[in-house]
Amino acid sequence: MMTNSNVPHVAMRWCMAVGMTWALLACASNANLNDAADANGVPVWVSEGSVIRASKDGRRFQGVGSAPMLGDFSLQTSTADNRARSEINRILASYVEIVSRDFIASGDADESGFTEQLVAQQMDQLANIDLTGIQVIGHWTDKQSKVIYAIAEVDMQQVREAIKSAESLHPGLRKFISAEGNNIFDRIATTTE
Repeated sequence: MMTNSNVPHVAMRWCMAVGMTWALLACASNANLNDAADANGVPVWVSEGSVIRASKDGRRFQGVGSAPMLGDFSLQTSTADNRARSEINRILASYVEIVSRDFIASGDADESGFTEQLVAQQMDQLANIDLTGIQVIGHWTDKQSKVIYAIAEVDMQQVREAIKSAESLHPGLRKFISAEGNNIFDRIATTTE
């Protein structure tokens, strides 16, 4: 039988076990991400940069950001993370521009009043989309230059949900993305095993 004086110790041990498990999983996933490297030890994702990637695991937008040595490791890491997230927004804007052009070419745009002039406006509206699903999935530090690299990603399904609920985007474009977004994604994505 457990007494009340043992409860804090059991809870503390349980929390430590869970915390250590999470730490090990985080290190393991980061290590796996960094395993694929070139001859100089630079991870492939650092060399590739930001990409639209299709794989057996799904469709993802991946952004890579970096930060030079800033004297404060936490600030440097945060800067790299924020730049990786900004890269996601940049490649998402490129994706929406491609989708917009395909929408116009399809002939469906005329029916909904979507014109070439609206493409630039939609790019501006894209900055207002809330992509809460962006996750930083890894880091790598160049031992010579001390530059920290971060890779962030967001799943296509999360992007589609955000676009579907983004009332600032043209309704015809939102509908077209819902119907054709995956096909266009697959056409322009880098494919990996």
